Amino acid sequence: MATLEDAINIGGLTVPNRLYRAPLLECAGNGPDAVDTLIDDLEPAAESGVGLICQGATIVRGAGGCAAPGMTRVHDSDFVARLSRLTDRIHDHGSRIVLQLEHGGLRSMETWHAEYRRENPALEQLAVSEPPWQLRALDRIGFLEYDPHVLTTDEVYDLAADFGRAAAHAVEAGYDGIHLAGANMGIVQQFLSPFYNRRTDEFGGSPEARLEFLALVHDEIRERAGDVPLLTKVPAETPAPPTPVVRRKLSLADGIEIARRLERIGYDAVVPVQTSVVWDLSIVRGEYPERAWDNEALHEEYDAAFGGATRRRLVALANRIQSLQYDFEPAWNEAFCRRVRDRVSIPVLAEGGIRERRQMDRLLGDSSDGRDGASDADPTCDMVGMARPFYAEPRLGARLLETKSGAKPPRVLCESCNNCTVPQVTGAPGVCRTPDVLRKRGELERAGVYDRTEGD
Repeated sequence: MATLEDAINIGGLTVPNRLYRAPLLECAGNGPDAVDTLIDDLEPAAESGVGLICQGATIVRGAGGCAAPGMTRVHDSDFVARLSRLTDRIHDHGSRIVLQLEHGGLRSMETWHAEYRRENPALEQLAVSEPPWQLRALDRIGFLEYDPHVLTTDEVYDLAADFGRAAAHAVEAGYDGIHLAGANMGIVQQFLSPFYNRRTDEFGGSPEARLEFLALVHDEIRERAGDVPLLTKVPAETPAPPTPVVRRKLSLADGIEIARRLERIGYDAVVPVQTSVVWDLSIVRGEYPERAWDNEALHEEYDAAFGGATRRRLVALANRIQSLQYDFEPAWNEAFCRRVRDRVSIPVLAEGGIRERRQMDRLLGDSSDGRDGASDADPTCDMVGMARPFYAEPRLGARLLETKSGAKPPRVLCESCNNCTVPQVTGAPGVCRTPDVLRKRGELERAGVYDRTEGD
């Protein structure tokens, strides 16, 4: 049994408590204000007592690979060295920070962002294999644009080395660990997934071979960055569109076996997530973001991203349909996390739909205060994290940690309305845009709820 306030060890790193800020899009880019933007986005969580800060996905190469506008690139050691200002600020509050590394592959902007493609006509998507027929069909009808470059075996080794180099830069800048973006349709998931990976070399052809890229990335990071704590998301493509549309995908059992093998390879923690084979609302779930789509001030930028008003309306329609298919479900990765934790001895981190302190206690196996009328239970996970709720309450940790005896267990203000997500296709920052939530946050701020004395 553990409580949210208990420390935890991840690969030799002591994290002061079991609450973490899951990776989010910061949209900070690499410009002169990038470090200040990241400090503004991430430091409030550390100030509020959150034990582990996961900086959102950063790109390991200098061109291509961004899944959304404004993603930060970490191929340049001089730029990453400047991020020591960020890591110092996080450490000043006693928190730890890990950097998530990513390459979008077929999910990159050179696939879906019309204006970006026009401005960068020479860019190709990196692909594990030729795109599946379902994606090629979307290309033929003009909804997406694929010009893929299928990685050769040597180029796979080069890409893994880029992950290793980026990790080394990060450790030198003071990051406490590395977090791989192993889901959400990034290139790591594309290597793992039978939907994408139809290679015939050492990186494809069997479940074991599809895992070889993650094994190679592990070795590159260990060689270049040392024995740094190494985490990764582990996907199960269970919410993917049903057969016969998608026959080849990662089952829950596949995801559990991947986690077991990653422990044997030497990964220090895993984050099991149920996701789709494509970028859709299975990643965030919740309501249709009507306010974001109806915001006329953003229509011109949406049109530039999607290639015109008609495509904007089609994407919005698809978004509405997906919101019905992927309705919000509290702690939707719970069953996956529990089954993984039963099979591995490394820490298992849970995120996705976690919204209440009572829920966090239950997931950690701590019901000793009797709030839910249950006795101590077997833990589902070793840490609990949230993403979008930190858009709504940047200092959320102060409300969730060290709750007073007898007080009602707090719940986050986030309504899972997703109005924070859609504007990010324009490069807009990740912020809460829901008036009721912002009003409630203002009331809590005025009441001093988020105030915290260092050392609490």
